[in-house]
Parts: sequence; C-alpha cells; structure tokens
Amino acid sequence: MKTSKRIFSFLSIVIVTILFYNAINKNQLVEDSHISKEPEIQTHKTYKIKSLKLPDNLNLAGERVPVEIPDVRERMERELLVNTYWQSNGLLLIKRANKYFPILEPLLKKYNLPDDFKFLALAESGFIDETSSAGAAGMWHFMKATGREYGLEINRNVDERYDIEKSTKVAAEYLKKSKERLGTWTLAAAAYNAGNYGVSKRLETQQVNSYYEALLPDETERYVFRILALKEIISNPKKYGFVFEKTDLYSLEPTRTVEVDTVIRNLAVFAKGFGMNYKELKILNPWLRENKLNNKSRKLYHIKVPLEK
Repeated sequence: MKTSKRIFSFLSIVIVTILFYNAINKNQLVEDSHISKEPEIQTHKTYKIKSLKLPDNLNLAGERVPVEIPDVRERMERELLVNTYWQSNGLLLIKRANKYFPILEPLLKKYNLPDDFKFLALAESGFIDETSSAGAAGMWHFMKATGREYGLEINRNVDERYDIEKSTKVAAEYLKKSKERLGTWTLAAAAYNAGNYGVSKRLETQQVNSYYEALLPDETERYVFRILALKEIISNPKKYGFVFEKTDLYSLEPTRTVEVDTVIRNLAVFAKGFGMNYKELKILNPWLRENKLNNKSRKLYHIKVPLEK
C-alpha cells in the first residue's frame, strides 16, 4: 500500500514537471514567433553608395582635365568618391565655404588670381585655425620661411599668416610666379604643394610638361584632384547628396576696422572697450597671437571689431 502511494506521488511530480516545462516552452515559442515577425532592417534599400560619373567639363582655372587618360580618370574618381562619401567633413566644408568665400573672391579678383584658387585654400586648411605637422599655418598654410620671404610679419606676438587679406596677397604672388615659371595654373597648384623646384626638376627629368603626365609624390598626385573634387561638390552640392538650408550655413558678422599704431598692453581690456570679449576679438583677428600687441616700431595695424559695436 505504501509502495503504491509512493509510486502515485512520484508520477504526480513527473506529470506536473512535464506540464510546467511545456508551458514555458510554449511561451518561448510565442515570444520567438513575435520576434521573427518584426520587420527586418532594409539598409541596402535605404542607403546606396553609387559609382559617380565624372562631369565632361572638369577644369582648373579653365585648364581642361584629360579624364580620357585611364590614370587621370582613376585619380579623379578617387578624390570625388572620398570627398562625397566623407559626408560629415564635406558638409562642414560647405558650411565654412559660405563663411569665407565672400571674403576670398574679391581678393582673388583684386590680385588677378583665378577664382578656382579659393578651393585650393579650402583644400589646404579646411578654413580652420590649425597648424600642420610641418608647421604650415593660416588659411593658405604658409611655412614661416615662405611667409617671411614675401614680407609677412611672423613672430610669437603677431603672425600675419592668419591675416586673410595679407596672406591672400602673398598666395596670389606665389601662384602667379609659379605659373610664369611652369606654364600652367594646374602646375602652379601642384607646386604650391611640392614647391617650384621639386615640380620643375621632376618635369625636366621625366621630359614632360603636364601635371597629368608627370610622376609626382603621392600627396602631390592627389593634391590637384582634391581641389577639383571640392570645386565640383561645393559648386553642385545637391547633385552629390548634400541637403541643407541657407540658414544652416556659416557666415561672418559684419565688421569695421580700427587703426592702431600703439602698444596694446591687454587685449582683453581693449576688446571690452569695443563691446566684445577677448574670444570674439581673437576670432575676428587670429593674427594676434598673444594677449597684447607689442608694436615697438609703431607699425599701423588694422584690427577688426563688430560693426554694431
């Protein structure tokens, strides 16, 4: 009798356990079924990386790019693809171009430099205040020696490589001399990266006279094509998928110029006198490198301050 009760109790436990696990498995199947019915993410349908067609009229300062040459086509496609699909950087360059192109364009015209060279300045610096690993600085990325050679004041207190008007004048002089020496604006642009001597020596050694025929250092071989890619994308942003409103772009506030031929012992105090703070003064005048203006020679400087202040 006791044995029968024990068997019955054991069977009861087994049955309850089986029912319990069946219930759990059923619920799991329901949950799995629910998960499997969620819509699959269709990334391949919503985001496409397209091969880009090169425009027929690619040119730098009116000088045609011979894209029928396979090597030239590949190098041009590389820079166009890289700068199109590096979307965050591309959009930032478009925003900054709207800020500084209105300043550069009349200066390039004034100094008889083709308008396309504003894209060279953009390729050089990205329009940010950042010194290269080699020590090049300012919008046009001059080395100290080159800047001084062309008359820019460069020291710890004042660095006119950061003065847009003065550095653009120097860039124009340099590029026009390069064009006169090398024969084309395209080679002048290449020489801005590799130097006049470096480019002319390679042309002579290889017995060619075209940027597109010469074998140059890798950075220089990419350099002109990056300028061309930026020109194409920024001139036709929507064609390359960049969507924005006019209000999304950056702009400079209107300014007026204050002439100073004396020492300024404290630029923070000077700034307050014109209704702005030290940071605002430095943004408008990045060539001022310290919190003072030494000016022992009583040189005449032009300092920008906000127009309404």
